[in-house]
Amino acid sequence: MSSTTTPPQSQLSTALAKDRLGVAAVVFFVMSAAAPLTVVAGVVPTGIAVTGLTNISIAFIAMAVVLAIFAVGYVAMSRHIANAGAFYAYISQGIGRPFGVGGAWLALLAYNCFQFASYGGVGAIATPLLKDWFNVDVKWWVVALVCWALTAVLGVRDVAVNGRVLATLLVAEILLVLVFSVANVLSPHFHASAAPLDVKSLVGSGAGALLAMAITGFVGFEQSVVFAEESRDPRRTVARATYIAIALIAGLYGFAAWSMISAAGPNVVDRAGKEQLDLFFNVASERVGSAAVNLGHTLFLTSLIAAMISFHNIISRYTFSLGREGVLPRLFGRTVPGTGAPKNGSLAQSVLGLIVIVIYAVAGWDPLVQLFFWGGSAGGIGVLLLITVASVAVIGYFARHPQGEDFWHRIGAPIVGTILLLVMSYLTLTNIATLFGVAPGSGPTWVVPLAFGVVSLAGILWALVLRATRSDIYAGIGLGARSVTTGSGGGGFAAALAGDKGAK
Repeated sequence: MSSTTTPPQSQLSTALAKDRLGVAAVVFFVMSAAAPLTVVAGVVPTGIAVTGLTNISIAFIAMAVVLAIFAVGYVAMSRHIANAGAFYAYISQGIGRPFGVGGAWLALLAYNCFQFASYGGVGAIATPLLKDWFNVDVKWWVVALVCWALTAVLGVRDVAVNGRVLATLLVAEILLVLVFSVANVLSPHFHASAAPLDVKSLVGSGAGALLAMAITGFVGFEQSVVFAEESRDPRRTVARATYIAIALIAGLYGFAAWSMISAAGPNVVDRAGKEQLDLFFNVASERVGSAAVNLGHTLFLTSLIAAMISFHNIISRYTFSLGREGVLPRLFGRTVPGTGAPKNGSLAQSVLGLIVIVIYAVAGWDPLVQLFFWGGSAGGIGVLLLITVASVAVIGYFARHPQGEDFWHRIGAPIVGTILLLVMSYLTLTNIATLFGVAPGSGPTWVVPLAFGVVSLAGILWALVLRATRSDIYAGIGLGARSVTTGSGGGGFAAALAGDKGAK
């Protein structure tokens, strides 16, 4: 009887699944978002071709050192705050609620850039392969739509199912990257190059472009904290998963990029421009054989799919966190009982992805450079800015809540990390033209930072609207599950737009 009168929304929960993920599972999510094969075989060669820079290995190492220092305070803060919208919650409680909402909207834009980029990448890569393997001509957007549908389905499934899928794909692609990288070292054309490891390149011309490319390799490391509510023993799981992921990413990417550039020879920039996504496979082909190259191309595609799944999970959980607190409509803060999947947030991201694919298909824009590389690079800039603000928030939080942490965790490391991140952010923003391979002052050089600035400002203004119209919602910003008891079920978004009458 009750089932016929209960609103459909009540069939959803406001809690994520508990005790589902261990250290290994969280590392798999982090590494899958980082997409090892996608970065090594996709971002690095494309970046070399567009920018003409070959010093990427040292940039990966430098970024790992900075992120490891940042992670000291970041992980320490996770012991005090557990929230699926990690950076959002930390900025809210470290700097202020308006900046927290601005940070959340910045995060959503940045991670969506990566998600959209992966659609362009998988379409651009699969199209020539399908022609070569099966003599089938398929538009890139057809492949993108198939992968989009798969991601949409997995997005509303149990997070543990996603974890098993990602683990399988990740292990295979890491092994392949290692095998191909060793094959490069054993190649008769291999001559150890010092250029990828040149420390001076981190302060010279183009340094910001290198760092922006490097940060794309670490995107997703935030997931260790995003999944804190779903982890077993979060205090230990989050810390271990974060440091393990950073170390693995830096070591794998640095070695793979160095071996590929060294084996490709002094004309690596020209080769990258001509061979593009095939460079990584072509360089090692003499040693590994055609069968391994075909397997590599297959795993390249699955790497992108794995990245899609991971970014989809990040975005849906950010949307869930905002909906649960009423910053977005409450319907986004609902999960499916039993699986704990943030269903409505997941569906919203799927709709956005579909819109982008359709727009690019209709406009006829290049899915490789204008979607895959530009989208990923823009997302990297956004995430770097987000991490920088979060680092400042860590300092602010522990200045008010010093209990339970020593000097290094609450003051020393956060200050050092913030200074380094500010320098990196400055270098990146002043080298956007080099990163995108365009003339200074052209569209991407100002559209990208303007977009992130406008979106962040819009989030700040929205928080101020909530403070003026829905103080109950505003008070719950950044509190995670505790905010569910705050405010009305209608949510601050719709209520504030409707005014006090609608709220009541």
